[in-house]
Amino acid sequence: MDLLLSPSFPSHVKTLMTKHHTPGLAIALVQDDTIHSAAYGYASLDPPEPCTTDTLFDIASASKSLTAAAVALLVEDHERFPEVRWEAKMCELLPEDFVMAEESYTRGITVDDVLGHRTGMPSHDDSYMGVRAAKPDNARSVTRNLRNLPVTKGVREKFMYCNQMYTVATHLVEHKTGQTFPDFLEERFFRPLGMESTNLQPGRARSKGLGERIATGYSWDEKEEEYIGFPPVESPEDQGAGSIMTSANDYLKYIRAIMNRSPPFTDAVYKGLLKPRTIQDPEGKDKLPFTSPVLYAAGWETVYYRGQEVVSHDGSVTGWGSTHFFLPGLGFGGCVFGNGDEAFLVAGVLMREFIDARIGVLEGERPDWDGILSGQEEDGDGDEEERLRRELCPGIEGEQEQELPLEGYVGEYHNAGYHSYVVDVKDGALFIDATDRSFACTMVFEHVCGQTKYLVKLRDFQDGGEDLVKAEFRLENERAVAMGLGLEDEMEELIWFDRV
Repeated sequence: MDLLLSPSFPSHVKTLMTKHHTPGLAIALVQDDTIHSAAYGYASLDPPEPCTTDTLFDIASASKSLTAAAVALLVEDHERFPEVRWEAKMCELLPEDFVMAEESYTRGITVDDVLGHRTGMPSHDDSYMGVRAAKPDNARSVTRNLRNLPVTKGVREKFMYCNQMYTVATHLVEHKTGQTFPDFLEERFFRPLGMESTNLQPGRARSKGLGERIATGYSWDEKEEEYIGFPPVESPEDQGAGSIMTSANDYLKYIRAIMNRSPPFTDAVYKGLLKPRTIQDPEGKDKLPFTSPVLYAAGWETVYYRGQEVVSHDGSVTGWGSTHFFLPGLGFGGCVFGNGDEAFLVAGVLMREFIDARIGVLEGERPDWDGILSGQEEDGDGDEEERLRRELCPGIEGEQEQELPLEGYVGEYHNAGYHSYVVDVKDGALFIDATDRSFACTMVFEHVCGQTKYLVKLRDFQDGGEDLVKAEFRLENERAVAMGLGLEDEMEELIWFDRV
């Protein structure tokens, strides 16, 4: 608490916010029965609205702890749901719906595996359809689509973060209870804990008259040196993986309850949630100073830092960033929420600074957390575009022109797991409008070599940020019959779509 209340702290926070382009930030801390909170900057820049500790933020993947907690309540309700156990097979709990691409995965994956990111399934984040689609996905359709998506590792072989498995977990909750997942959260967590401002999805918050308290999300345009603002996205297709709208003051009630194992958290629920399931980084590539390897539990990560157990989870999505944490041995915890792309980094720095202060690390012996975490973000492979070009076309020198007419590539391409993309021509280049996806974007193709191999710029629908992926066409008689896209980092091969 002393750090948060120190006279120099506000200027320190504002320096971090300026450096990492975070317009607004809200912090709440608890030590035993003592609570302090503070807010800085702006919830909205135009018109200017000050950020407060009651401002509502999209906390992104920090939401996963509530999904895991919802499942944990079912596990401990032996009277109503005796079949729901941590070690229960998902295919037995969701017959017909939970089917993987290979039978051994279908029959092998447990509740523990789903919540511990150890199913062998990579993210496949571009496979599910958002609210702008003609047929948006929901928790059941996301679950039923698993059978169409390739796995890349064996069950329990490797930690692979998979958002949609947390959506699958919400389908389990809905299937067993007969309630919608938002209603379950409200009945079992939000109302009992007095979290009157917390909801799943921004639309639900607005329907309760909380719209004016919702912060605007922001991305920083490096070229124009200005902020791009947008409201939080409605994304029921990824419920359970993110999209909890809450304030620092409200969410601290949840942190306090789980840390103190007070209702609805029994000792058994707490132990089930915090049981380590997966080593995230066995090779220690991202290991932090004085910190043990990170273990993934269920919606929480656990580490030991200078001998103290730290339980936490970050959240990051375009325009928003967050972290929440507690140290069970010291009765200390908190949350940090911000409305910027790098707000998760600011939150991570401040969390570690709060922990250093709480456990009494002398100022001269505290790591430079901003430098360390910023350095991790900046680490890369150099010129990504050149690297991808040479992977596509080894030995390529100079530019190779597009010679075949673009009309030969135009058409609809389908993959059972990823649905359909329509390739068109726009501004003299092959183009895909993928704004119907949950991760909405557009794609622009740039020819690299052979009239078949391309680099694709994926441009984020909200902030215009770009990623590069590889693409390839298969041609017959100078006409494209199939398209491959490098949409999954965990797969060496492309995702292939057949021309319809």
